[in-house]
Amino acid sequence: MFRLGFIVIVVCLTFYSSPSAAGDRHAEYYYPTPETEETYKARAQTLEESSRRSRIAFVTGLTNRMLKNAYAPEFAIFAKGEQAEKLIIISVKADTYNTIYRMRALLATLTAVARVTPLFKEGAVQDFFTFFDLCKMLGFQRITVSDGRDFAHRIIIE
Repeated sequence: MFRLGFIVIVVCLTFYSSPSAAGDRHAEYYYPTPETEETYKARAQTLEESSRRSRIAFVTGLTNRMLKNAYAPEFAIFAKGEQAEKLIIISVKADTYNTIYRMRALLATLTAVARVTPLFKEGAVQDFFTFFDLCKMLGFQRITVSDGRDFAHRIIIE
């Protein structure tokens, strides 16, 4: 009896994965398995016209804008998932965005960028909504940020 119980425990431990890694096929491919996670309760609602296409267009537009700068981008941003509902932001420069604080600074900068968009201005929410709210409006369900080497953090958007 003891031997059977031991085998069951070993099998369970072998197939156990942490809640943050469960169902994340992008972990260990694009970024290390996130060790930290938070939930953001958005102030915004998902727009009716949000779709896979609009999320991909957002990422493509932002990427093309960064590529037009006189300097190389410090991060890559892309959408993944069957409905492109997962936003991934990865540092492509060594020793940048390698702590939660540096990554939050980047996300705050993206909030500043979002606040000058016509979408925020027309809705008169530019001093209230954040980059996370913009992501919610577009239909993103989670954001994973990483330094591309050791650090990864996930934000669940509700």
